[in-house]
Amino acid sequence: MAKYKMILDLDTGIDDALALAYALADQDCDLIGIIGSYGNVLVEQGTQNSLDLLALLGASNVPVYEGLSHSSTTSNFAVQPVSARIHGNNGIANLKIKHTPKKIEKQSGVDFLIEAIHKYQKDLLLVPTGPLTNLAAAIKKDPTITKLIGHVTLMGGALTVPGNVSPVSEANIHQDPEAADEVFKSDIPLTMVGLDVTTRTLLTRNETQIWRNLHTKAGEVYADLVDYYIDAYKQTNPHLGGCALHDPLAVAAALEPNLLQTVYLNIKVDTIAPFEGRTIGDEARLNIPATTTQAAINVDVLRFITKFMERLTTLFENH
Repeated sequence: MAKYKMILDLDTGIDDALALAYALADQDCDLIGIIGSYGNVLVEQGTQNSLDLLALLGASNVPVYEGLSHSSTTSNFAVQPVSARIHGNNGIANLKIKHTPKKIEKQSGVDFLIEAIHKYQKDLLLVPTGPLTNLAAAIKKDPTITKLIGHVTLMGGALTVPGNVSPVSEANIHQDPEAADEVFKSDIPLTMVGLDVTTRTLLTRNETQIWRNLHTKAGEVYADLVDYYIDAYKQTNPHLGGCALHDPLAVAAALEPNLLQTVYLNIKVDTIAPFEGRTIGDEARLNIPATTTQAAINVDVLRFITKFMERLTTLFENH
């Protein structure tokens, strides 16, 4: 099977770090670049985290680009205290990972995305795991990309469950609801992997102990990352009994869509309080067939967790 080209759009916190590792570990994935975003951390911190994690995992050849630093309707961005509690002040559990001397690319993340879509077209998969600001900006700058790209599989939204930053809104969408609304209302082929399914995929200390037992640097770092995340979940979601694999599920589903059960739905994003950030069916397009936008409503949890552990454990064995 030919490898898919993939671009990750990350606000690199802990589950983004897991998504990055999954993309590197999957044999069907050729990770051609990472675009930095804001959310769990400031964009500058997120890009540095991505560079350092790539070096840790022996993948410093993957270029990292800086995306937009704030939402499409604001002039700046400040990290919310809850993000620091969940991901640590630096986004990676306050760990001191060795800094790589490699720098971010000079080209903007938005321009890199547009260029890559034109180059690879249907062979390219984009996985945004933060706000959709960069993708919306790319579509605005070059509307032709919506018909060229292979697929967008995004982590964000909540269709059948409550949100995690408000009763109706999930964090990534809530960061820039206007951008998300523009993306959902475009004709770009996309799958929304929301809290409906990501919160079913849980990791526990049983799994992180497997990584510790490897006695490798990567295994130790990633075990520390996830244990911190599990402790945060004990405070925010004690009923779950583990931490959710939000972002890596989006990467896995981009490569293997049949991990998910989805419905086609024309989706809109509310942009006005008190419902800003809500992902819901668009009543204005109710009688227009939905052909490009899918929402995930279930996931094959066992198959995904098994693949996740097999791939990451193999990767960590060698680093």
